Amino acid sequence: MPDARRGFLLGVAAYVMWGLFPLYWPLLEPAGAFEILAHRVLWSCLTMVVLVLLLRRASRLARIWRDRRVRLLLTVAAVVISVNWATYIWGVNNGRVVETSLGYFINPLVTVLMGVLILHERLRPLQWVALGIATGAVVVLTLDYGRLPYVALVLALSFGSYGLCKKTANVGATESLTFETAVIAPFALAYVLWLGATGASNFGNHGAGHTLLFLTTGVVTAIPLICFGAAATRVSMVTLGLLQYLAPILQFALGVFWYHEDMPAGRWIGFVLVWIALVMFTVEAVNHRRRQLRLAVEATTAA
Repeated sequence: MPDARRGFLLGVAAYVMWGLFPLYWPLLEPAGAFEILAHRVLWSCLTMVVLVLLLRRASRLARIWRDRRVRLLLTVAAVVISVNWATYIWGVNNGRVVETSLGYFINPLVTVLMGVLILHERLRPLQWVALGIATGAVVVLTLDYGRLPYVALVLALSFGSYGLCKKTANVGATESLTFETAVIAPFALAYVLWLGATGASNFGNHGAGHTLLFLTTGVVTAIPLICFGAAATRVSMVTLGLLQYLAPILQFALGVFWYHEDMPAGRWIGFVLVWIALVMFTVEAVNHRRRQLRLAVEATTAA
């Protein structure tokens, strides 16, 4: 199988698994979001350590620890991804699957906005129009919900911040996630032990199947990440950028058709505006990349 096709299939697999997460987290109830998060961090940390050893990347992990700048960036990344995970688990387990999908729909636009505000990047005219439409969508959804769609906004901002930290740190996905989970693991372990000491723990108290599900949180976290990492080296950034919409599309579909969450007219209008903004943003990005490639080819030919 050609590398590009394999990369495409691996990318699809990663985003489909992420898109199906709303079916997984409710299986861990009656555990609350923070207990599930603590176990996800602990078992993910253990899984990633095993992967680092199997892939012989311990020396890369050691380099992260020795580099103060990278260490600081990944520590911040660990904090914001913990916020993201906790918010997502809470949203899914509290009947807000549609709102969590909104967070990942608007994430590319929030990431672009962060690039402007933090990295002082310049936007092209159509990108500004897309951001304006997305802002209008948030206003419409705020009026519909009677509040800011804070679950979606926290997810988009936290994941955008996480991406910014990872981009700036510029280290491998496996060893960076290992470091991030190791940073949070002591706090997660302390919380799990406290739950056990106070009799509030759900781990091991609801049958063997429930306990095994807790143990799989690390694998469930690692497998899509591995697929994504393998896809990222085999397909173009444009393809990867288009594939990222698979996850929120699946989440939205699950929220509407599986969990039967309420979707009044105002909410549909808000989501349609978001989708219009995303189409404009994506088409503009693809066309811009094609223009850049054509100019690069012409420059090479002329030389």
